[in-house]
Amino acid sequence: MSATNPQALVQKLWNYCSVLRDDGLSYGDYVEQLTYLLFLKMADEQARLHPDRAVAVPAGLDWASLLAVSGDALEVQYRHVLLELGKKGGMLGLIFRKAQNKVQDPAKLQRLIADLIDRETWTSLSADVKGDAYEGLLQKNAEDVKGGAGQYFTPRPLISAIVEAMAPRPGQTVCDPACGTGGFLLAAHDYLAKHYELDRDQRHALKSGTLFGVELVDAVTRLCAMNLLLHGIGGDAEGTLPVQTRDALARKHGEYDMVLTNPPFGKKSSVTIVNQEGENQRESLTINRDDFWATTSNKQLNFVQHVFTVLKQHGRAAVVVPDNVLFEGGAGETVRRRLLAQADVHTLLRLPTGIFYAQGVKANVLFFDRKPAREQAWTDKLWIYDLRTNQRFTLKERPLQRADLDDFVACYNPVNRHERAETERFRPFTFDELTKRDKANLDLFWLKDDSLEDSANLPPPDVIAREIMEDLQAALEQFAAIAEISDEVAEA
Repeated sequence: MSATNPQALVQKLWNYCSVLRDDGLSYGDYVEQLTYLLFLKMADEQARLHPDRAVAVPAGLDWASLLAVSGDALEVQYRHVLLELGKKGGMLGLIFRKAQNKVQDPAKLQRLIADLIDRETWTSLSADVKGDAYEGLLQKNAEDVKGGAGQYFTPRPLISAIVEAMAPRPGQTVCDPACGTGGFLLAAHDYLAKHYELDRDQRHALKSGTLFGVELVDAVTRLCAMNLLLHGIGGDAEGTLPVQTRDALARKHGEYDMVLTNPPFGKKSSVTIVNQEGENQRESLTINRDDFWATTSNKQLNFVQHVFTVLKQHGRAAVVVPDNVLFEGGAGETVRRRLLAQADVHTLLRLPTGIFYAQGVKANVLFFDRKPAREQAWTDKLWIYDLRTNQRFTLKERPLQRADLDDFVACYNPVNRHERAETERFRPFTFDELTKRDKANLDLFWLKDDSLEDSANLPPPDVIAREIMEDLQAALEQFAAIAEISDEVAEA
């Protein structure tokens, strides 16, 4: 196998996953175990090559301690290593927090350690090779829809187009408060490395102190941290950790020049409790923050508000939001009107269906800049690009490609977005036009859907069936939301 070929490396790692799957190990569990072992192997290599820059792994908990034993003793040692390293601080604690061994067969664990990982010299591989290999594993994991991992994976062509439109610059800080496996952060890193001749200080700042991620789920945080580390980010022994596990919505966690994020899908935050009668009862998890415009249990609306709070003045944001954020009444209308007034909400990209691993999602990308307080509203025109009408994509037969977004990036005009030209799919709407609409509804479209006009242009039956299912699912979510609001009003 060529050590310079990321595809071959992905295939080699993935083939072994098939062996472990027979023991009931899921794709997600497998990638997680690889994360622990790859980290220990690279720390061992780094300690030999550059001891001054290495992440210090205590003796007896290191890679050598795993190679020294076999059989049941290996399983015991591996569990000990995971437990003890999870108690440490810094990158060690981040990677190994709450870590558990999921490989039940000691012989297969030994094969994974000695035959698969130890035979590669990972630090000698370029960041592109080892990083792309790991990214490939994460994508394969996301494609395993039954495992539910896809909720953390945004299509990479979409991320690439968003970052190119936003065009981050050296010295700017970039945050993703729902970072998943780190796709936006990596794309921002790659954009800066590719488009600028960085000096030594700028290169160091890009590796530590530029990119910041927040993730709610421990297991996903470790995947993100490993993904960043394999791309050369956040590896400094004393550097600032690039990602942390916490609830981003709980409070403000800094201010940044740029926020790029795709918050988790799912409309309402709720928890099931047992009431005094011993019956299960759902309670909304309403976020109460003094710096929010509206109090709501709608996670997406809360993330939009949160993103505004963590932007510096004149900071820029691109946020993936579902359709309901554009038209929902109550708190939704409040958030939209305040955002249009206090930020320059300048661009909306209507995304096609069929591009996310989570089914039934109709989503958009909302671009806005935070501005200082003033009486006059900041939004002048909202330019909307419709990539949904008459566009058909599926995850397997016709997946979204980066070229499908070329026209949007050109219309966005990253060099000077104030010089834009109207096209068939790209149209501006003034502040007055937007605010005069019922509930300041931003769900605007103008293109004729060809499939509705000509039966000869109807999509295949399976596509029609899926679209009907998506519409029904969206309708059910709206009914559920109305029911929750009614219950809250009744209880009040």
